[in-house]
Amino acid sequence: MDSSGHGTIALPREMATAPLAPVILIVEDDPALRTLLMRLLREEGFQPLSAGHGAEMARVLETNTVDLILLDVMLPGSNGFDLCRSIRRESDVPIVMLSARDDETDRLIGLELGADDYIGKPFSKKELIARIRAILRRTQNGQQASQPRGHQQMTFAGWSLDPGRRELLSPDGAFVDLSGAEFDLLLAFVSSPQRVIGRERLLEMSRARFSDASDRSIDVLVSRLRRKLAVTGQAESLLRTVRGVGYIFTVGVERR
Repeated sequence: MDSSGHGTIALPREMATAPLAPVILIVEDDPALRTLLMRLLREEGFQPLSAGHGAEMARVLETNTVDLILLDVMLPGSNGFDLCRSIRRESDVPIVMLSARDDETDRLIGLELGADDYIGKPFSKKELIARIRAILRRTQNGQQASQPRGHQQMTFAGWSLDPGRRELLSPDGAFVDLSGAEFDLLLAFVSSPQRVIGRERLLEMSRARFSDASDRSIDVLVSRLRRKLAVTGQAESLLRTVRGVGYIFTVGVERR
């Protein structure tokens, strides 16, 4: 309360005078693991929130702005895959899926649904924090990190990509909603147009860290990106598969 007896008004995040700790929502039904993750995130300088199931997650999201969601796959009621699909219909907030079932099929399902990363249990605390920080760097500070020097926009085949604003405009002027991982992959392609790029190199260039480079994670991500670019029917011609090697972005790119 201030001296007038009125409650203090909280400033919006963008108006705060000092940087606020990133808010991480933990959706995990195991109370012991949830408590451990809460403690770990606080120690690492994050502001954790928690939910034990999907309905509780929805209530937290209604009243809080979060920077990243740690989402367990095996939840009571709606599982993590269902919740990931639901979140992606309304938001591009980064999602890191956690699961004791660390097989390729589950990883690919998570990525297909729009997750930014997938980590198998048990996991290293240091690796979890490193992955969270990598995703937050990409989504919060990616404007400076990914923007080519001296270039505000990149155009190709009628499309317009703004690395600073992390925006993609289709040839008819519509905004195309891309996840953080999809945007970084597209930026990797347009930064090296008309050159064959191997899968391992694409993983490095796009800063994707889903799993090792030998699995199909990058193929799933390319498939997602192709669907986003298919609004004009150009997806296949823009991104061509080079069998046994990787992919090539087939058109020239102008920078201005």
